[in-house]
Amino acid sequence: MPTSHTPHSSAAGDVKALDGGDIRRAAMDLLARREHSLRELRHKLRRRFGDTPLIEEALSQLADENLQSDERYAGSFVRQRAARGYGPVRIGQEMRERGLDRTAIAAAMEEANIEWRSLAADVCRKKFGDTPAADARERARRSRFLHYRGFEADDVRDLLEA
Repeated sequence: MPTSHTPHSSAAGDVKALDGGDIRRAAMDLLARREHSLRELRHKLRRRFGDTPLIEEALSQLADENLQSDERYAGSFVRQRAARGYGPVRIGQEMRERGLDRTAIAAAMEEANIEWRSLAADVCRKKFGDTPAADARERARRSRFLHYRGFEADDVRDLLEA
């Protein structure tokens, strides 16, 4: 049974009032582990502390102090997902699901300076080896895989026709 909802209770059973410091500490603990988008952090804090205006105050203060930054999170996310072999379409979709706006996503993609076509070729080579697709069925299989990974249709087509 979760014990993390307000009001907080100690081992002795007395109830302690929730304050902004508790929320800030919890947010700082989460941010110390990894970057979080504002939406992710808000969601996690609401699960733990309920829907209190203190959460928005803490989040605003963290953003003002640049301890939470959607731009920094977006850059980190792009680099991390690209390193795992995912393309720009899928990465963009995942970032939108995490509450990032199109401007932050576009800036992070641009800043990452990733050669997506080259990454698609590397991912394809790792999955299927160096041999070219023998027939249309095999090209379709590779195409589906690369599309699932989030690579642009033009890059996939050019790669498989080469």
